Amino acid sequence: MEPFRVHILGCGSALSTLKHNATSQVVEIREKLFMIDCGEATQVQLRRSHIRFTKINAVFISHLHGDHCFGLIGMISTFGILGRTATFHIYAPKELEPVLDAQLELFCAGLEFPVEFHSVDTTWHAVIYEDKSLTVMSIPLEHRIACCGFLFKEKPTLPHIRRDIIDFYKIPISQINNIKQGADWVTEEGTVVPNNKLVTPADAPRCYAYCSDTRYMPQLYKVVKGANTLYHEATYDKQQEGRAKLFYHSTAEQAAKVAVRAKVGKLVLGHYSARYEDENVLLEEAKAVFPDSMLATEGLVIDV
Repeated sequence: MEPFRVHILGCGSALSTLKHNATSQVVEIREKLFMIDCGEATQVQLRRSHIRFTKINAVFISHLHGDHCFGLIGMISTFGILGRTATFHIYAPKELEPVLDAQLELFCAGLEFPVEFHSVDTTWHAVIYEDKSLTVMSIPLEHRIACCGFLFKEKPTLPHIRRDIIDFYKIPISQINNIKQGADWVTEEGTVVPNNKLVTPADAPRCYAYCSDTRYMPQLYKVVKGANTLYHEATYDKQQEGRAKLFYHSTAEQAAKVAVRAKVGKLVLGHYSARYEDENVLLEEAKAVFPDSMLATEGLVIDV
């Protein structure tokens, strides 16, 4: 099975601390790298994670709060210093485009690679990126400004060839793709070998859901239902539920409620308030509702 991993670069919230960096992640899928959000210090975290800058195909910005995008122009500048030539794609709310254009003109004149901006409507659950193996969909969220999460979904793959059976019947390589597409095999004697004896089922498509920042949305589970891994902000514990509602954030317990209703494989908590020196209080709160919960931390690599 091809790797599908999430690299946590930063999982803190708006107030900088010595413990956590501002929000950023890299999704690694089938040898492609996509960044989600780009807070300050993202470049340093890329270095620490041994992720090659030049392999990042695109960045998805959830919203225009600084802890999710202040690192973007610096990273683009570094791409230029490193001699990038491939187009860099940015998927973000439309309000970023004029700001980014001004920054590029001021700080990054003479870039030798194109920067292509793709406006994302944060109010719609829609496909915003697609290639032959992956789709990325926006997830409308409820925050103080326009904000959305992202759903990374593998496309179904073809079944696996049973090499022992192929060799037994001396089936030529030229017919392998036809068999993967569902064809039977007919021997020289006229015996039909059914397709289900020639292949084993394809791997189930995997899915990663990223939800930050948002206050509790009781219906969110419908959009992320069945995800193998759900990242959901958990800025506060339940004692701060009123504060969470006021500032359009979630508690760990609320994140776990979404995970339960969505029947996800595992829940990753992040975007911690700086008030917590020990986030285990958030983890314990989530686990009481959804046992397969874990804390994000810088340097963590999650197998989706």
